[in-house]
Amino acid sequence: MDRKDSVFGRFAKIVSQVCGSPWAFACAAGAVVLWAICGPFFGFSETWQLVINTSTTIITFLMVFIIQHTQNKDSAAVQIKLDELIRANRHAHNALLDLEEMEEHEIEKIRAYYEGLAAEAQAALRKGVKDANKPDVEHSLHDLICTGGKKKH
Repeated sequence: MDRKDSVFGRFAKIVSQVCGSPWAFACAAGAVVLWAICGPFFGFSETWQLVINTSTTIITFLMVFIIQHTQNKDSAAVQIKLDELIRANRHAHNALLDLEEMEEHEIEKIRAYYEGLAAEAQAALRKGVKDANKPDVEHSLHDLICTGGKKKH
């Protein structure tokens, strides 16, 4: 990892934590209240309005990048953890490891298949059957994608 990325990463993490705190919200709300109180002293002028508009625009613009960086890092970490759980489970489909790289229509077919499994499991629960059904390991995701989510028997 490049040293600059490391410094930015640490900076982004600290800023995200601080800006997500109740104290940061209180400070921001206080600044807006202070700005509103100053309105009569500045005759509610265009300059008075420009101060809050410019300030909030700049802060929002910069925070988008900080938040996006933090979200990307967190998302990648969660994805790696999920991938490890799939990889470690002998009943799981390893083809799901890189699911986010599949085409949207392929993902939709897989989602529909799993929704079907969920519906079957919920129906079985209503009938008093224990929820221990697992997807058939032999079921090919390729077949799933090609058949539009229909299970092979």
